[in-house]
Amino acid sequence: MRSHLFKPEFLKISPNNRMPAIVDHVPIDGGKAISVFESGAILLYLAGKTGKFIPKDLRGQVDVLQWVMWQMGGLGPMLGQNHHFRHYAPEKIPYGIERYTNETSRLYGVLNKRLSYRAFIAGKQYTIADMAAYPWILPDRQGQDMADFPHLARWIEAIKARPATARAYAKKDLVKRIPVEQMTDEQRKLLFGQDKSTVK
Repeated sequence: MRSHLFKPEFLKISPNNRMPAIVDHVPIDGGKAISVFESGAILLYLAGKTGKFIPKDLRGQVDVLQWVMWQMGGLGPMLGQNHHFRHYAPEKIPYGIERYTNETSRLYGVLNKRLSYRAFIAGKQYTIADMAAYPWILPDRQGQDMADFPHLARWIEAIKARPATARAYAKKDLVKRIPVEQMTDEQRKLLFGQDKSTVK
């Protein structure tokens, strides 16, 4: 796990020392390679380049963009804290677990309500808003009962059935995920113990 993340070559691409990051060697302007970090920025960049998974009209774009930002600013960070306090924190802190489990429930509720009258987050079409939100919905790890969120459950199944989703899951063994109980102190420090000294 001690990795390429702190090498100068990677930091030029991702100054936040985190994945994901991409380099597009064939940008549409024909110029030099473009690097992009942060998942939301990557989704927006690729949607803009390909013209796919984002509406062409202004109002449709605004609808998608606000839900991508909702995921970036709320769903991802809050569910990430849920994961940390429920699974990774060395000390089980009831306040942290309850706080983020409840916020997860609220955010699931927001998405469930949204999906009660549309097939996907932004309407009839699958978009980058769905791509951004889907990987975060992990009810078994987040203390949620999907029976409470039937529209969200239906949406999850619809995305799981997409051929590209199946192809992605088929590659999951390529990602070396280390169970928290098997992490070394150094690996824990890399994930959870960084401070300003790691930004060089």
